[in-house]
Amino acid sequence: MTARRYIYRWNRQGRKGQVCTVTARGKMNSICVRFADGYTMVTSGNAIRRLRP
Repeated sequence: MTARRYIYRWNRQGRKGQVCTVTARGKMNSICVRFADGYTMVTSGNAIRRLRP
């Protein structure tokens, strides 16, 4: 299974517009995302959008 890629839409910690992958999903629409440089953060599911091929 390949990991889906998403675009981070919110301007939090200077990450707006960067590509990320979801590593975990929690309750209350919280997700853990990992960016290409290895940085991980927990954020809202509303902060990402699916990357179109």
